[in-house]
Amino acid sequence: MNNEIIKSEINVNNNKINVLRIGNKEYISLTDLARYANPEEPKIPIQTWMRNRDVIAYLGLWEKLNNENFKGVEFTTFESLAGKNSFYMSPQKWIKETNAIGLISKLGNNGELMLVVI
Repeated sequence: MNNEIIKSEINVNNNKINVLRIGNKEYISLTDLARYANPEEPKIPIQTWMRNRDVIAYLGLWEKLNNENFKGVEFTTFESLAGKNSFYMSPQKWIKETNAIGLISKLGNNGELMLVVI
């Protein structure tokens, strides 16, 4: 399996968005996208996005199709809670609790970089 890392970027509305290719998967920076909505605290739009029921359903479906080690029982719990006011989800929690591979979290020079597979 080729795990070569190739970095590139795309420009969206004059904003630089990092793209990382690891092997045959491309990841786009959620942090860079979130900076468009909240330049000072990009983690807030990411956490808000991850509370959405449809986002959790999409992430779970992607993992079911692409990750043989995905923890479906934990996903089912998150899916039933998603969208409720008391529901909180972060990329780190999603990765840790479900053994997800479609999101990765990397600590960089400008703070944490959240990446989602595209």
